[in-house]
Amino acid sequence: MSTDSHFPVVIVGGGQAGLSMSYCLKQRGIDHLIFEKSKIAHSWRSKRWDSFCLVTPNWQCTLPGYPYPGNDPDGFMQRDEIVQYIEAYATSFQPPIRESVAVSKVSQNKTENLFEIDTSIGPHTADQVVIATGGYHHPKLPRMAERLPENITQLHSSAYKNSEALPDGAVMVVGTGQSGCQIAEDLHLSGRQVHLCVGGAPRSPRVYRGKDVVDWLDQMGYYDVPIDKHPQKESIRNRTNHYVTGRGGGREIDLRQFAIEGMRLYGKLNTIQGHKLAFQDNLKHNLDQADAVAESIKRAIDQYIAQSQIEAPVDPPYEPVWSPQESPLELDLQAENIRTVIWATGYHMDFSWIDVPVFNGKGYPGHERGVTDTEGVYFLGLPWLYTWGSGRFSGIACDANYLADYIALKHKMRRSKAVCLANEVALGGYIMGV
Repeated sequence: MSTDSHFPVVIVGGGQAGLSMSYCLKQRGIDHLIFEKSKIAHSWRSKRWDSFCLVTPNWQCTLPGYPYPGNDPDGFMQRDEIVQYIEAYATSFQPPIRESVAVSKVSQNKTENLFEIDTSIGPHTADQVVIATGGYHHPKLPRMAERLPENITQLHSSAYKNSEALPDGAVMVVGTGQSGCQIAEDLHLSGRQVHLCVGGAPRSPRVYRGKDVVDWLDQMGYYDVPIDKHPQKESIRNRTNHYVTGRGGGREIDLRQFAIEGMRLYGKLNTIQGHKLAFQDNLKHNLDQADAVAESIKRAIDQYIAQSQIEAPVDPPYEPVWSPQESPLELDLQAENIRTVIWATGYHMDFSWIDVPVFNGKGYPGHERGVTDTEGVYFLGLPWLYTWGSGRFSGIACDANYLADYIALKHKMRRSKAVCLANEVALGGYIMGV
């Protein structure tokens, strides 16, 4: 085992999760190395559209040892500002990172009690390994996408940049999670005719009773609720995030208002036959369900305000500005001059390169707060790793510090064991020499 390729801890992934882990380990004096297959903040830089911005206020950006340093805590950082924030974070403590180094395999060597890491710069070993690659690995495209005509431009939401980069004509957006709704808004504001397939994603209010809803939820302790105390338990990990936007200083996304302004809304995409698309008859249901979630958030805030005897202004009840008379069931791409389809259909998680038995039947890592059953293997930065903030800037510090304490304890135990073994060997040699 080469000493220059062995480290007490190796971190795979140099995004905000990996950097946070590095900061916490550095604070505890534990030698480590980060492997990042691209560059720091690569996903933020290359897989977000030009007008992208956070949907949570800047004050929630609290990476370990590096709270938001700007002068607009209630604002919402745009894409380039997010990249600058992460790069500045790395500069602030100089993590030991190897950029443009891909990890192709992590395996366990039980004989030597270490982990082997195959990389594009050669093999390395580690006593402990932290997987900090997040949970959004490969764009998810439905197989029905293969049925679209060849003259239709198709792209995943991660490849969208701006309206000008698309062919002329109308655009179909499939999916109404955060990305789908925000991209539809971006295209709508640019003057494009937008056709939007509305799924079952919930929406969130932006401002309610005098405060940003994030402020209320933070005050209510919602972001600190651990997954085992959440009413939906582990199933919450599979739920789509609420759609809302930080654009223009922050506002709600009301698809009903978009419909009044000319956006064409449909239910969930059902089938594709050449230029003909068919939809489920659930547009009204999906809009109503999204509104119901937003209203349930308001009721929870109302209850908190009443119980805490907080003085706050009272907002008028929500009134839908538009409701579909019927749910369109068919669409002809040619007739509507739709030349682009954007699939805002999420991502696949891929940990196939990890050859360690830590996964469940669905390929998700089995863990308790990032600690797996295989001693020395940890995960950080996954959505709902422990709380709602785990996959976000707001909760990563708590998770990273917890794992760093756990790793430090194991590191100390390992060193103590090595010292004892060395002493036993030395003592045995002394006795034999007597």
